[in-house]
Amino acid sequence: MAKQGPQTPAYWYGDAPVPLPARLLAPLYGAVTGLRRSLYRRGWLRAGQVPVPVIVVGNITAGGTGKTPLTIELVNRLREAGWKPGVASRGYGRDEADTARWVTADMDVRLGGDEPVLIAWKTGVPVRVDKDRVAAAKALLEAGCDVVVCDDGLQHYRLARDIEIEVVDAVRRYGNGKLLPAGPLREPASRAAHCDFRVVNLGQASDTHAAVADSGFGEWAMRLSIDVARPLKGGRDKALRAFAGQRVHAVAGIANPQRFFQMLRSRDIGVVPHAFADHHRYTAEDLSFGSELPVLMTEKDAVKCQGFATAWHYAVPLQAELPAAFWVALLDRLGKLARG
Repeated sequence: MAKQGPQTPAYWYGDAPVPLPARLLAPLYGAVTGLRRSLYRRGWLRAGQVPVPVIVVGNITAGGTGKTPLTIELVNRLREAGWKPGVASRGYGRDEADTARWVTADMDVRLGGDEPVLIAWKTGVPVRVDKDRVAAAKALLEAGCDVVVCDDGLQHYRLARDIEIEVVDAVRRYGNGKLLPAGPLREPASRAAHCDFRVVNLGQASDTHAAVADSGFGEWAMRLSIDVARPLKGGRDKALRAFAGQRVHAVAGIANPQRFFQMLRSRDIGVVPHAFADHHRYTAEDLSFGSELPVLMTEKDAVKCQGFATAWHYAVPLQAELPAAFWVALLDRLGKLARG
C-alpha cells in the first residue's frame, strides 16, 4: 500500500473555511517575511553579489509548479547558446544539510537531494548544494561557470539575482490568495510583479484541465510533454503509446501527483495511482503492489529507486516546452547583462 504524504489543506485551493489557528498565524508570517524583504530592499541587510549573471527559478506558492523541468530545459538551452551554466540549490530533504557538496548523477539522493541529483543526471553541468547559496554561487564561479541558475530560491534574498523567473500552476494559480498557513502563498501575490518572467505551467496539451488552464497577458505558456518510458534497469526506451489500453501502477512522490497521473490517463493508460509525499525516500517495499503490472514513475522518483528497480520499472521523462520567443527574450536579457 502506498504511503500517502501530507495532503495540501483543502482550504488552500478550495472553498473550505480556513481554520482559526491558520487565520491567526498568517498575519504573523506575513509580518516576519515582509520585514525581511524590506531590510534587503533598503540595504540594511546586504545581498551577496557574484560577478556573473544569476537566474532564479522559483515560485510564490508552496509546493511544486514545474520548476525543475524548467530549470533542466533552461540549463540545456544556455549550453546550446554557448554559456557555461552551473546550478545552485539548497538540496531540500538531504542528510547532512549543513554540509556543502558537489552533486553528481550517480550520487545517493540522501546526500545530494532528489532534485539536484536529477538535474545533474539530466544536464551534466556542475551542481552545488549548499544552504548558503552565495557560497554555492561562488563555488560554481570557481568551477568555471559563467552563469548561475538557482533551482528554487525566489525567497532567498541573500543572493543577489539578475533575472527572476516565477513559475505558476495554471489551474491552481495562487489558490485562496492567503499567506501561509492560511493559504499557499510564501509571499503576497503582488510580489509576482517584480519578477522578470512569469511562466505558466499548462501541463500537457491533452489535459482535461486545458479548458480552464490558460496563460494571460505578459505570461509565457509552458507545456510538459511525455513520449517515452525509460527502463530503470537499462535498455531501449519504450513509446508511451505502447501502454495504451493497459493498467499500470503510477508512482509520484511530487507536490502535485495528480498532474502526473492525469498526463498518463490522457494517453489512454489505465492508471492505478500511488501518491507519496514530496521528496519521499523509497524502499523496495514501497513498490511492492502485489501485481505484476508495469510501474511508471516520474524521473524525480526514479533517481531514488534505481538501486532496487526491476525490469517492470520505468521512468517517464518530462520535457518542458516554451515558445521560441521566450528563449529569445531570455537570452537577449542575459546577453545585455554580460555586455553591461
